[in-house]
Amino acid sequence: MHKVVVFQLCNEQYAIPVEHVVSIEKMSHPTLIPSMPSYMLGVVRIRGELVPVLDTSQILYRRPYAETEKTRLVVVHTGDLHVAFIVDDAKEIIDIPPHMMKQVNMLAYQQTPYFIGIANLPDRLITVIDPTILFDNLEGASSIKEHMRNEKQNT
Repeated sequence: MHKVVVFQLCNEQYAIPVEHVVSIEKMSHPTLIPSMPSYMLGVVRIRGELVPVLDTSQILYRRPYAETEKTRLVVVHTGDLHVAFIVDDAKEIIDIPPHMMKQVNMLAYQQTPYFIGIANLPDRLITVIDPTILFDNLEGASSIKEHMRNEKQNT
């Protein structure tokens, strides 16, 4: 069984393995940080820690998110820091039986190595994302990491 947190983004369902998820938070407006990549909207303080807020819609679909009452921050651990992905709605936590997980075909995988599989469930398809690989593959991720390291040292 693979336990995952399912979320909605632009009419598609995605999931992140539960071991990566720190928390799901209501959307709060981030404090802007100059000279960061356009998909990073700023930082928010979550449980005393500064967390970069990333526009998942802009990352995956090249268009900014549209905030609604259901908009959430999925806070994940990505190796050396926590980041918050903005999602349209955090749906549920489910178990995916291993036989329902399909590997992504190789051609698409080269361009999207962070898609680690597709859950082929009877009533829907859910694309499973590795948040560490996604974050590490973003252009400008190293400058975000460096900025957050410097922030930590200054506090």
